[in-house]
Amino acid sequence: MPATRPIWKGQLRLSLVSIPVEMFSAARTSAKPSFRQIHEPTGKPIHYEKVVAGVGPVDKDEIIKGFEYEKGDYVLLTDDEIDAVKLETRKTLELTQFVGACEIDPIYYDKSYFVVPTDELAEDAFRVIRDALRKTEKVGLGQLSMRGKEYLAAIKPSGTGLMLETLHYEDEIRKADPFFSQISNKKAEADLLDVATALIEKKTAPFDASAFKDHYQTALRELIGRKMKAKGRKITAKDDPAPERPSGSNVVDLMAALKESLEGGKTSSRKASPAKPAAKKPAQKTSSTSRKKAG
Repeated sequence: MPATRPIWKGQLRLSLVSIPVEMFSAARTSAKPSFRQIHEPTGKPIHYEKVVAGVGPVDKDEIIKGFEYEKGDYVLLTDDEIDAVKLETRKTLELTQFVGACEIDPIYYDKSYFVVPTDELAEDAFRVIRDALRKTEKVGLGQLSMRGKEYLAAIKPSGTGLMLETLHYEDEIRKADPFFSQISNKKAEADLLDVATALIEKKTAPFDASAFKDHYQTALRELIGRKMKAKGRKITAKDDPAPERPSGSNVVDLMAALKESLEGGKTSSRKASPAKPAAKKPAQKTSSTSRKKAG
């Protein structure tokens, strides 16, 4: 496991099966250089003051949030009022619906995250969900409460793990009609279409992200490197040791939990989740304890 902290830890639930998982950001925010504004005569960073037109700088405790409902008119909200409507971070992401892998328009996708089992005890159930999604070519949908907000999330297989994609809600997406309305419905000329189709076929290949380079970022890093070298400054980064993963056996009866879920959970109210090794607790009792935690 990489030496990075998960941004969320909880249970991935499919009906009566709950799997302890961790979620990590898939994007590296440090991949692109960022800059600070510097006061050249002193070499000190620039700071910004909160100012009001006609008043000047104001104290932090005089600032309040406002929603502009009309030009120049605001509804004022206190931090306490905003905090009161924030959602508590829930520790369960339940998959409530499944859709075809190609049914979600790419415009809805927002951010990507890696989802992994917390330890080896959770891998059996994790593997079942992952492979079932891959076999059916489906994407699982659910809602995740985190950092006071609620996110629409899609879960799909990715290598040996799972990928979680946060999705935009419908009201966050602009309608395309106002932008495309000036384009006529006239079809392309057949001969030109044939040439364009042949060109596309000629250039078609499997997607390989490594084939595309950000030339601007490369040149920018080279520039930074030259400037640092000219001033005789060096930086050294040390890698943190990777944490050891716990070992053990998964004694939960996944088949029974999955069958019970398929039957609608009428035979019992049991909820299955990875349990501790059988040497410490009997399998039946451990499943009951894990079910209470998962609920």
